[in-house]
Amino acid sequence: MGVSFDKIDGVIWYDGKLVPWADANLHVLSHGLHYGSCVFEGERAYGGRIFKGTEHSERLIQSGRILDFEIPYSAAEIDAAKALVLEKNGQTDAYVRPVAWRGSEMMGVSAQTNTIHLAIACWQWPSYFDPAERLKGIRLDLAEYRRPDPRTAPAKAKAAGLYMICTVSKHKAERKGYADAMMLDWEGRVAECTGANIFFVVDGKIHTPLADCFLDGITRRTVIELARRRNIEVIERRILPEELTGFAECFITGTAAEVTPVSEIADWRFTPGAISKQLMDDYTAAVQPKGNAAAA
Repeated sequence: MGVSFDKIDGVIWYDGKLVPWADANLHVLSHGLHYGSCVFEGERAYGGRIFKGTEHSERLIQSGRILDFEIPYSAAEIDAAKALVLEKNGQTDAYVRPVAWRGSEMMGVSAQTNTIHLAIACWQWPSYFDPAERLKGIRLDLAEYRRPDPRTAPAKAKAAGLYMICTVSKHKAERKGYADAMMLDWEGRVAECTGANIFFVVDGKIHTPLADCFLDGITRRTVIELARRRNIEVIERRILPEELTGFAECFITGTAAEVTPVSEIADWRFTPGAISKQLMDDYTAAVQPKGNAAAA
């Protein structure tokens, strides 16, 4: 186990100023902790530049609005703060985490006048999965919890509360020896993994679930664009679990996962193949500083 996250040496941008890492604290009665009024982003910097950083900043602001609060900074100001955090921590290849939440002025369901805080941290974080494991394909469990009906939860926000069932599902999967778990939606259709979107390949075409009850990931959209540039057809549709038997390849995408092939999901088996490998390579090229600039 590495250094505890509250013991890292560095600085964090907190409500408009840099503070020592250990001093970036909030009160135990903060609304964001008790009632889930918290949104965040997960971003990666490659060669000193955050991949699609402005897109992430804009989504953070929109997530706050979905949770009925306004982050008191523009996307440009958030972009500048992220760049400053990277610079002051001396990092070029890093994970970047902006997080916004309601403060502690009122403790109750209603907290319309609470201060909205914003903090940004960055740290060294290599690929989410072991590189050797990625190439052969990771193993996924089938999660017990399902993504909720979008009429019952703010599914389009990257909100902290939506990840509670993801943490539970991933813990259960890891205890059984899997790397992650695939989640179904409220109607029993394929949705996503606990922190990544999922894709399947058959007959040279890519199939992926409609992002109607889970986050339409920035990496997901990037990979769809990369596939279409290579004239690979991408079909966004509802996918039933019983269809998984007919797919040849499977891979997941996300800022942390990047593009990672899958070898099995519970009793279903897949063989990482040419399309998965091509998109792994294309994504790696896109996020590097030259490709990053072109994609921004």
